[in-house]
Amino acid sequence: MKTPNILVVGSLVMDLIVTATRFPDAGESVVGKEFRTAPGGKGANQAVQAARLGANVTMVGMVGEDAFGQQLIDSLRKSGVNTAHVMTAKTAPTAIANIQIQQTDTETQNRILVVLGANNELRVADVSFLEDTIARYDIVLLQNEIPEEINVYVAALAKAAGVPVMLNPAPARPIPSELIACLTYISPNEYEAALITGVTPEDEQTVAQAVAKLREMGTQNVLITLGSRGCVYGDGKSLLRSPSVDCGRVVDPTAAGDSFVGAFCVAVAKGDTIEDALRFANCTAGLTVCKMGAQTSLPTLEAVQEVMKRV
Repeated sequence: MKTPNILVVGSLVMDLIVTATRFPDAGESVVGKEFRTAPGGKGANQAVQAARLGANVTMVGMVGEDAFGQQLIDSLRKSGVNTAHVMTAKTAPTAIANIQIQQTDTETQNRILVVLGANNELRVADVSFLEDTIARYDIVLLQNEIPEEINVYVAALAKAAGVPVMLNPAPARPIPSELIACLTYISPNEYEAALITGVTPEDEQTVAQAVAKLREMGTQNVLITLGSRGCVYGDGKSLLRSPSVDCGRVVDPTAAGDSFVGAFCVAVAKGDTIEDALRFANCTAGLTVCKMGAQTSLPTLEAVQEVMKRV
């Protein structure tokens, strides 16, 4: 079977994770349960997940000249990601994310505040080498934790070279028409889809409306993740639903979306059908939420294949 070549242009972030039974109100102090750090960033997470699922992955991004930056590069390399194009900023520190995980007897929720740091220092000149190399990839993954001009530039290069482009529009922000016109896939979660389209995908009708609005904006294929309700995929011909996969107790949902996107892109780059790619991605994300941390929770191909045998 073909080994996909995947390019990820995106963010690298060190996650600072606090776990508590509830979050404090303004002016209040609350005693937490646990603190830990873990390598993350939407771009790096998607790169690591794709590599652990057997793809050849190249990461393009920027870290600071500090310990967090080196740890993030080491984590990518450990998973087999090519880090030759992860650059070091002299003017900004490595990005961090403050992740608050609220765990009760009945549910687990998270809140994330990102300080983008070195990610915001990435410039078009830093990625211009892709003009000569982008055609060698089977798919390009982009997210919104780097400057918009980078996404616009890289997506245009990929489209001109006939390479599919996936945009995971997180954090949500307005998408310029010149970017969305270059997209093959867009993959917001339900919250991001609501912010971008003005339609909250709550039921069959509103999900279909959100998909339609995103396609009207110019992208070819729309993939909306709906948490425990699975996901929906629309290409203008049909609307496919794929259920979530329960792999056990939810411990930390932080990287579930990145895991899903990375897995979906690996599957479609291999030539799988959309139905099979959605199932593969849901199994991968289902395993991810059962462990703590971002990259530390991302499963291997063998683990996902075991789940797929049972589903």
